[in-house]
Amino acid sequence: MLKDENTMLPSIPIEEYDRAADYIRKQTRVLPKLGIILGSGMGSVADSVESPVVIPYASIPGWPESTVDGHAGRLITGTLAGRNAAVLQGRAHFYEGYPIERVAFPVRVMQRLGVQVLIVTNAAGGINPDLAPGDLMLIADHINLLGMSGANPLRGPNDERLGPRFPDMSQTYDRGLRDLSRQAAAAAGLSLREGIYACLAGPSFETPAELRFLRLAGADAVGMSTVPEVIVARHAGMRVLGISVISNRANLDGSAAASHAEVLAASGKAVPDLNRLLKNLFGNPAFVC
Repeated sequence: MLKDENTMLPSIPIEEYDRAADYIRKQTRVLPKLGIILGSGMGSVADSVESPVVIPYASIPGWPESTVDGHAGRLITGTLAGRNAAVLQGRAHFYEGYPIERVAFPVRVMQRLGVQVLIVTNAAGGINPDLAPGDLMLIADHINLLGMSGANPLRGPNDERLGPRFPDMSQTYDRGLRDLSRQAAAAAGLSLREGIYACLAGPSFETPAELRFLRLAGADAVGMSTVPEVIVARHAGMRVLGISVISNRANLDGSAAASHAEVLAASGKAVPDLNRLLKNLFGNPAFVC
């Protein structure tokens, strides 16, 4: 870490990522090229992994543990529709009290394991009135309000071995992967929406005024995760695909209360559709990772 008379922010050294990656390699023979992060209530997607090796987050050096309902806190390696994959049953969130760079720690470890494509999923509130609970929404772009306030996982000294100082974010969500996802949805007879995801810090749900502000800013859905992971993945040179499960209609007029139980229920109902979408996507010969 660089220092001068003014104290600089600490960054996680590459050796810490490598310790975690080495531990995982000792537990499994799978060399994953595909990484999947499962959002709230979506952990059962991992049930489709063949020859699974289950690694609790608590056993992996440096890995942040999940403390929220709907996040099992397990890394599962194996094959998914013939693809060598690392599937994360749940994630850590900034609102749980972790430093932002620790929230993205699992993505760095996947980078050191050789993951080339990262699929991130989340449960999100639908701001766009055309979105309904249960809809699957491809993330076309994001608004990083968490990062705009300074909580960017790349803040601090940069290690060029992990990525460039100033990564481009103009094509954050891979256009080719989105095209293949539309094809996969059509083949499965699924309706696949597309929109812009806004990331807030949480854990409080948004006020009606905040939701109206986000809608005016162009957001279609809002949540409390995903974007820090995506920024690190793009910094690492990974191709990224983002999918939101719309868990509830945003409360723009203050007439209804939001709850985490509602989020988990909607996500659970959408899992079969998400499974079908991913199976078709991975089965496409054009899907390369």
